[in-house]
Amino acid sequence: MSKNDMKRVTGIGGFFFKCDDPSATKEWYKNHLGIPVDQYGWSFKWKDQQGNDCLTQWSPFDANTKYFEPSQKQFMMNFRVENLAVLLEVLKEEGVTVVGEMESYDYGNFGWILDPEGNKIELWEPKDESIL
Repeated sequence: MSKNDMKRVTGIGGFFFKCDDPSATKEWYKNHLGIPVDQYGWSFKWKDQQGNDCLTQWSPFDANTKYFEPSQKQFMMNFRVENLAVLLEVLKEEGVTVVGEMESYDYGNFGWILDPEGNKIELWEPKDESIL
């Protein structure tokens, strides 16, 4: 498979944003928009076109979080991807700034890049949708 044929982004994995009081922000969204928040925010569960179970995470972060660095932006997007390790190598070859090293957890592999505006983008390759 050539890099032009490989699947890259398959969906939105999450939207993360900074705020002064994450607990109060989650409570506001719960009370006014009916979002059933937990300690992380809200996990939207949905099915893709093939009928696979999927998840998109919405999470307010503390305004002082270091998690979005080196970006100084107020938000970070997370995109669902396939073949993260290969994709990160292709992106490096294409001159995209890759931030840090890929990390693996029970719920998936993660990598980070910067777009031309300095926005940090988290790339997530889910390992097993059955954990949803």
